[in-house]
Amino acid sequence: MAQLIRGLDDAALRDRVAQATASYFLDWSHPVSGMARERSAGAQGYDVRETVCTGGTGFGLLAQTVAVERGWRPRREILDRLERLVGFLERADRFDGVFAHFMNGSTGKAMAFSPGDDAGDLVETAFLVLGLLGAAACFSDEPWLVARIQTLIDEVNWASHVREDGAVMWHRHPDRPWRPDALPIRGWNEAFPVFVLGAGARRHPIPAASYHQSWAMAPAFRNGRDYGGTVLPLGPDWGGPLFLSQYPFLGIDPRGLRDAYADYGAQARAHALVNRQHCLQNPHGWKGYGPDLWGLTASDDPLGYVAHSPTDDTGVITPTAALASFPFAPGEAMPVLRRMHDGLGERIWGEAGFVDAFSLAHDWAAESRLAIDQAPIVIALENHRSGLLWRLVASRPEVQRGLRALGFTAPYLAPAIA
Repeated sequence: MAQLIRGLDDAALRDRVAQATASYFLDWSHPVSGMARERSAGAQGYDVRETVCTGGTGFGLLAQTVAVERGWRPRREILDRLERLVGFLERADRFDGVFAHFMNGSTGKAMAFSPGDDAGDLVETAFLVLGLLGAAACFSDEPWLVARIQTLIDEVNWASHVREDGAVMWHRHPDRPWRPDALPIRGWNEAFPVFVLGAGARRHPIPAASYHQSWAMAPAFRNGRDYGGTVLPLGPDWGGPLFLSQYPFLGIDPRGLRDAYADYGAQARAHALVNRQHCLQNPHGWKGYGPDLWGLTASDDPLGYVAHSPTDDTGVITPTAALASFPFAPGEAMPVLRRMHDGLGERIWGEAGFVDAFSLAHDWAAESRLAIDQAPIVIALENHRSGLLWRLVASRPEVQRGLRALGFTAPYLAPAIA
């Protein structure tokens, strides 16, 4: 049980929360595969202990990289788990190199994410690749491991998810036609790394035209409206759930990152501030909302699982929403961390940090923690502290090639090699 220690200074409290939250991956990864379990509790319809998630594993790899660099666990312990994980991925179900959203952690068999959807998930695979890139950079002195990781990455056939019209599709099974209800990946959302990594792939790249002529042409891509004094460059009205602008920048550094459409550091900060502004306005009058308690994103909810946002606000606060905003809005995020830990900790703090979500209005706290919500807390707190994950992932040639191919500029982009 993670002990509640009130009265720590701000830096010590951030470190305490990061280290406790990382234990979700350090102590509760699947023992056979080393993959991250999708959630700790609260699932309906599948085995919590056996269901592992592709994207959450990628994020979890970045969180474990923090544990290595900070000395929270022996380097050898994390290396052994990484070797086990790579071996599992080499044997697991893949669809033109693309992994399913969920897998069985013992067998590697793909599990259905939704009815009829038991095949390759390109977005979750992109999140996994980001984690593998960070791990390869962290363990660059282990060439045997780096080579195996590189092979897994090179075998992802990003191009296989490109439809005839150039649109990139989220899910695909190579033995089935496109589903008639399948929607392409378009508009500003968490799938941004698909285009960066796909454009930078050595063997099966996505054409840059798919980014410029499909992704960026969606009606909900550009925003430009003012929300209480903050102009939001991209995304739907009021920005949507915060994960839309958080997941893309767990590994890809948005600072000074620009293309023809936006300044992405400005996008990430504006999205956080707009989300906070809604909670300050609190149009529904939810109990507890204020400068020290804001943050709406996808999480568990008294009614199930909800993509909480200003336009779908059920009175539920998700800790990862404000805490994963630390790199972009630290002054606004710190009061939330303090309130949740020192003020509400008896109800929402415990093993592996904060619960997934809670509501003072409904007198409810989730019994669960989710990999895709826990890992961003660790990663964002470390990127705020040192920029570690940004440096590791940005150094990789896949990211450098992809950003250049799509027309980005950034301080960390090296000149192209002729």
